[in-house]
Amino acid sequence: MYARRIVITGTGAVTPIGEGVDDFWSGLVAGKSGIGRITQFDPSNYPVKVDAEVLDFDPSRYMDPKMADRTSRFTQFAIASARMAVESARLDLAAVNVEKMGVCIGNTLDITGLVQDYDRLKSRGPKRINPLFVAKVSPHVAAVQVGLLLGAKGPNSNVDTACASGAEALATAYDTIKLGYADVMVAGGAESTINQLTLAALWIVGALTTEEDPAKASRPFSLERSGFVFGEGAGIMVLESLDHARARGATILAELAGVGRSFDAYDASAPSYEVEALAMKNALQTAGIVPEEVDYINAHGTGTKLNDISETRAIKEVFGERAYSLAVSSNKSMTGHAITAAGAIEAIASVLAITRGIIPPTINYLTPDPECDLDYVPNTARKAEVNVCLSNSFGMGGQNCCMILKRFEE
Repeated sequence: MYARRIVITGTGAVTPIGEGVDDFWSGLVAGKSGIGRITQFDPSNYPVKVDAEVLDFDPSRYMDPKMADRTSRFTQFAIASARMAVESARLDLAAVNVEKMGVCIGNTLDITGLVQDYDRLKSRGPKRINPLFVAKVSPHVAAVQVGLLLGAKGPNSNVDTACASGAEALATAYDTIKLGYADVMVAGGAESTINQLTLAALWIVGALTTEEDPAKASRPFSLERSGFVFGEGAGIMVLESLDHARARGATILAELAGVGRSFDAYDASAPSYEVEALAMKNALQTAGIVPEEVDYINAHGTGTKLNDISETRAIKEVFGERAYSLAVSSNKSMTGHAITAAGAIEAIASVLAITRGIIPPTINYLTPDPECDLDYVPNTARKAEVNVCLSNSFGMGGQNCCMILKRFEE
């Protein structure tokens, strides 16, 4: 089973720059910013003024009103993206062996719902909290609801490795198929925890930008960067064993050729570039890819002082002099940082770079940083043949997950 090849046959996304993969991609290529002033609460007297929200999302397009009422926003994003991915894959749920189909989604608990019900508990007493509280805010709920939607009876789980969660969910799905526990996995990440508590907690440790101009707020790798912009959204893929995809005549978008993981064992917040490099090396090794074959790096690229320098050093550690001729770009300059969904959304962008021959830019790249001196595809998308892409995801605390996505070849 270890020799099984894992391919991607479907994608779905809900993002601040587009709902649906085509709109998401159009936004990326155009250098569109999804960052604006916070609307989910009044930020007038708040240190953080901007975020990256999914505006005008209507869950009724993807589920009935009863389901929408019983689910939190992150679960709604997951359901919507999963529906898109399954439709994209042309996966016939009546024909697939549901006992060999599983779900894995990266997300954390619904902090917004938690805060709301705690306030209700304090003001109105225990009999007035939402009876669906556990079924709405728990981390496992998105995977459960997607599994129920699909009737998938194979492995079902969620993962939370902070900012690496979306990538880790895809990596877990990759492992699950490799080991023969499933033939099909619907996997990715979902995030919607924009609220006063979350933003205050990240601001107090210096992670979030306090820039008030949305157009300039997210500036990965640029000298003036001042922190990341909190975002939301979801990205879901359909992964299959190659044999399964072939047997049903699926269109193969790309191959998930390898994954690499590492843990910094260094600091609760500051990254270690040497161990980030280890995750990249592990991904290359499992994919059977040498550094010279990589055409593009979809960077973690948060826009924090520490991350961007550390990631740049890690890339140099892995690629040596070739690092300077590699295209490296950060989608977070446009989408903000969707935390547990980021790695999955960016993996979809990596697949699209391969299939459509365009590398998305890093927008707001104004002043080069001497410590970040690579080719970050500044401000404008670039046409290029991309056969092999490295997608990086590094979780705060040191949980790292990197993936090699490549053009499918028989």
